[in-house]
This record gives sequence, structure tokens and C-alpha cells, in this order.
Amino acid sequence: METTTEYVTAGGVHVTRTDTPVDPGRNSDALDALVEAVGQRRGGVLSSGMEYPGRYSRWHMAYVDPCLEIVARGRRLAVRALNDRGRVLLPAVSAAVAATGEPVEIPDGVEVFVPSTDEVFAEEERSRRPTVFTALRAVTDLFRGPDPHLGLYGAFGYDLAFQFEPIRLNIDRPADQRDLVLHLADEMIVVDRKRETSARMSYDFEIGGTGTRGLPRRTEPTPVPRASELPPQPTPGAYAEVVREAKEKFVRGDLFEVVPGHVMYGPCDSPAAFFERLRVTNPAPYEFFFNLGEGEHLVGASPEMFVRVTGDRVETCPISGTIRRGGDPLEDADNIRELLNSAKDESELTMCTDVDRNDKSRVCVPGSVKVIGRRQIEMYSRLIHTVDHIEGRLRPGYDALDAFLTHMWAVTVTGAPKTWAMQFIEDHEETPRRWYGGAVGCIGFDGSMNTGLTLRTAQIRDGIAAVRAGATLLYDSDPDAEERETYLKARALLEALSPSGQEETTGGAPAREGAGEGLTVLLVDHQDSFVNTLADYFRQQGADVTTLRFGFPDKMLDEIRPDLVVLSPGPGRPADFDTAGLLDAVYAREIPVFGVCLGLQAMVEHEGGELALLPEPAHGKPGRVAVGGGDLFAGLPGEFTAARYHSLHAKAGQVRGGFAATAMLGDVVMAIEDPARRRWAVQFHPESILTATGETGHRIIANLLRLCREARRAPVA
Repeated sequence: METTTEYVTAGGVHVTRTDTPVDPGRNSDALDALVEAVGQRRGGVLSSGMEYPGRYSRWHMAYVDPCLEIVARGRRLAVRALNDRGRVLLPAVSAAVAATGEPVEIPDGVEVFVPSTDEVFAEEERSRRPTVFTALRAVTDLFRGPDPHLGLYGAFGYDLAFQFEPIRLNIDRPADQRDLVLHLADEMIVVDRKRETSARMSYDFEIGGTGTRGLPRRTEPTPVPRASELPPQPTPGAYAEVVREAKEKFVRGDLFEVVPGHVMYGPCDSPAAFFERLRVTNPAPYEFFFNLGEGEHLVGASPEMFVRVTGDRVETCPISGTIRRGGDPLEDADNIRELLNSAKDESELTMCTDVDRNDKSRVCVPGSVKVIGRRQIEMYSRLIHTVDHIEGRLRPGYDALDAFLTHMWAVTVTGAPKTWAMQFIEDHEETPRRWYGGAVGCIGFDGSMNTGLTLRTAQIRDGIAAVRAGATLLYDSDPDAEERETYLKARALLEALSPSGQEETTGGAPAREGAGEGLTVLLVDHQDSFVNTLADYFRQQGADVTTLRFGFPDKMLDEIRPDLVVLSPGPGRPADFDTAGLLDAVYAREIPVFGVCLGLQAMVEHEGGELALLPEPAHGKPGRVAVGGGDLFAGLPGEFTAARYHSLHAKAGQVRGGFAATAMLGDVVMAIEDPARRRWAVQFHPESILTATGETGHRIIANLLRLCREARRAPVA
């Protein structure tokens, strides 16, 4: 049901909001239509594709045809009406910003120059120094009111920091560079995935007896980017050389950490299609797509919150510490363990968080700045990060813009100490950062703010996407490894640029070789807890598996006529299951046989070998198996991790009767093979998750089944 809300802002603007529910079944269609429209006209799409309790929930919002545009170039801030609705508001907005500097009229708007000052400001007041944010604050004060969605949406460029920090500029800035582009969106669709609600929110304004009701919302189309030649890609090794120069600064104590970047390029014919692909292939807490006008689009999937303000609560989530995703959840777990055990990565995040706490302490209530999450894991399509979560409470007299400015810019994209790190970046990067390292999001007229760092972002102009990526450098950084990390970070975006780019998946079902097609396997169960998983591994290869509990009559071997008999693991000793009798029957019929754990022990003991006990149990523990040859391990590395469960084992000197030990763990036999008589066995568990990295267990089963298939065609030696 349509609802209407009315209120008057602090600056005297009468606001009417009309909420029209969107049919849940049409949410996707409505948002897709807006995404397509933003490809052609000014507007924005913001979404969150991640659900992390206490930090992020999934939501989407989109708008097109904003009524006002605010653009900053250096210390000049221009406000321009984009349609007749914006022209209604322009007199009030012009009056508000004119009072903050030196105003001049421009077509459909006003521009104000905010000069710098020689006045000395205490550090606690640095966010109130005269800058373009002085004019921006005047706009937000004009519209201040209770609505949680009405606000200014857009992008904040990296160079804005130089209005507060004394950086010596060495890189030429292009004439088309803008430092800030914000839109006053007066109609939007908001989808709350958590509450499963969605609505189209339409705003009308009235001031000085003039209103927007009934006026058209549409704005002029923006130029469509044209394809052009790609700039040169980074020179291999150049970034590593920057790392070496940074290490010299660390030795001298000039820097503690620094985050330089470099730019990679790719063609982009459709920013809207690129955004949709990126959302699917690389979900992130801050997914965004902005048409900034003047032929410029911004597309990104940022993992990092910059500053979020709700009431007087200020939050940030600095990210530092990175490792690649594994090929499956098991490799992910290994990589997470490696990341959490990395002293270097812990130091990176510690410094970032200490600087972040310092930023908050400038404007927050004493004692309110707290770390509420430490080295928490966040997982993305290609990367795993460690993240801290920090909060504080604003002191009376400070607002969301103060919180935003006192953090400018995040230490995770600059370094520490910030000013010296930013100077190093200016001296060593080849092109200006433009939007990279800045922020995107919303300044809410209700006093809130929600912004994400402009990371994993492509700036698109003339059909070319520029993707900048950096790495957090410390004294113990490895130059080549840090350079590789930058390419890994950029890869998700560069691959999403192309419609033919293949998504890399993790954790999916691995492809099977079908090595067991047409083969019958009899699996003998020795009261084991893993026999069904073992049977599943054979079935995944296409084999027909029958599982029988031990003690079945020998005649069933003749009825089933298996191509392979598998002796399962189990507790106790082989004699507890009369494995000798079964092996006699199997060998008499010349059926290939494979033993697992207890099965290996049974085959060794059957040939007269003696078994021993480990000094202490190794149940469910990984071990590094060294391969010494054999057909079972074809295509596997010389060492791999496998899971052990049984304390009973054989030593090399006890392997007899035509068997050869083909894998060892210390002096414990891990595999035996007798290809002449088609007998194989392993002491470890190929079906365990600890043997799944690199699909080791599956490969061993596939190799075994191929050997059995060959055995059907060859006579016994």
C-alpha cells in the first residue's frame, strides 16, 4: 500500500516522500532496469553481496536521474541542476554554499571557491578547516531531517586529502579529473534482503512557494564511452623495485608501512554489464556502479568499509593480511591457518588498527574507541583477508563529516605515518589515483554516513577500464611476492571485464575421470566408520560397488564376480575379522585386491610380516607421506598430506611376499604394491578430508581402478 510522509528540513525545505511497494517477484526486473539506465544517464547502484553478522547485511538500492549534481575540482565546488526539479532547489542550495566562499554563477548552477587559510587549527578541529567540505556541510545542513534514505550519493576522490595534508605534488593531474561527484537522488528503489521488503521512494520538495510535484524526473543522457587503444600495462618488476625503495625507508624509520599501487587496463564496452558480472563473480560488502557524467563510470566491489556513522556511533573495518583462496574448503582452511600464523600479516593489521584508533580518538568520547573484532576472516572470490572491527562514539559537537574527514584516507590504502606514506605514494606512483583509495557511498541528511573504500574498482572512460591495485608493505615484505599480490587483487575485476571471462569457483564438486566405468567393486566392511565414504569415492569414478559386512560365505565372491575386492579400514587387528581366510579365497580366484589401513595390515601379516604399534596414537592426524615409486601415485607429487587413524602398522623390513613399500612416513609403511599379482594397499585413509587437498584421495582411487581395468586384459604373471 502506498504511504506518504511529510516533514520540514532544518533549512526550511518541505519534503514529501511517497513509498510505493515493489512486487517482490519484480525486484530483480526493477533493479536490472535501473542498472541498464545508469549505463546511459547519471545515477548510481549500491549493493551489499555479503552477510557478516554485526558488520554487513545484504541490501540493494539504485537511482537514476538525480535532480542535483555536486562536483569538486580542487577547492572549487559546483552545484548544478540536472532538470527542472533541481532548478526548484537551486536558489536555496546556491545561497547555502555562497556563504562558504567566493561564488560565481555557472549555467544551471553556482560554483564556489573555498580558499585555504593561514589560521592555525588544533588537530581536534582539523575537520573544520576551510575546504570544499565546508560548502558540502552547508548543503547537508540545509536538507537535514529525519529521513533515513535521502542524502548525497556518489564518490570521493583521493586528492581531497590534500586540502588537509601538506603533500608535495609531483604527478600531473589531467584536466578532466574531478575530486568529488555527488548526486541528490529524489527517487530510488531500496531492497532490504534481511526484512524481505522493497519500495520505490519518491521525493518532492517545496521551498519559497515553489515545488517539484508533477515535474519530470528525466535528465539528459551522458556520452557513451567509445573504445580506444589501451595504455601500456605495468612493467614486470617495476612494482617490486618500489617495494625495495620502501624497505630503505623502513630501515631509516621514515615509514612503518606504506601501500603503493599501480594500474592495469582492460577494454570495457558496457559498464552496466561489467557491474552485473562483477556482482556475480566477486560479491562484496560494497558493490557499486556510478555514472558520474562526462563519460565517466565507476564500477567496484570493495571489501572494506571506510567510515559508517549511525547516530553517534562510528565504525570502521580495516583490512590487512591477504592470502589466495584455495581450490576447495580444505585448502581454504590451510590458507587461513597460514594467514593467521603469519607474523608479517598480523603486524600489517596491528599498525592499521592502531592508526585507525588514533583517527577516532581525535573526535570520539574518551574511552569509547574499542576493537570489537580482531583478525576476523573474510572470504572473497579469490582472496582471504583478516579484518578488525573498531567502533567509537562521537563527542558532542562532532558529526558524521567530522568522522569521515578525520579518517582521510584509510591507513590500509596509504600507510603510516599517513602524511609521509602519502608523500612516498605521490613520489613513486606513475599516475594520479583519482578515485582509488577514496570512498563511495552516502552522506545521509539524517546525520548518518555509510561509505566503502574505493578498492577493487575500475574507473571507466572512453571504453577503457583502469584498475589500480596495491599491497601493504613492511620491512619484511618480499618484493616479488608483493608484486604478485597486486595482480591477484586486480584479477577479479580484469576477468569480469570480458563476457567470456570464466569465473573461478571454489568448493564445487570436482570433475571425475570415470576410471571405474564398467567395473564391479566388492567392498568388505570391517565394522569401520568410513566405509560408506570410501564406497562413494569408487562410485564417483563410475564403479558399481557392493558393500558386504565381513564374514560372508566365499561363494559370494563367485556370485558377485568383482573386478576388485577392497578391504576396508577397521578397529582392532586383522585376526579379529579372519582376514587371512578371506585373502586365501580372493587370492585363489586371482581377483585384484586393495587394502586400506587395516586392509594393508592384513595383507602384510598374511605374507608373514609382523605389525607394530605407534608410540602414541595418530587418530585423525595429518602426516606427510613420501612417495617412493609405484603405480598408485602416478601424477601425484613426491610428498602429500594424508590422514592416519590406526596405531597398528608395518615397518619396511616386514614387507614380504612380492610386495614393495612405495610410500613411507618416517619408518612407517604407508603403501605397498605387488603389480605382478595385482595387489595394492595404503596405510592412510584416501577417503578422509585430510587427504582431499589436491584431490589426492580421488586420484589414488582413479589410478587403482585404471590398474584394475588393465588387469582384466592381461594374464596374471
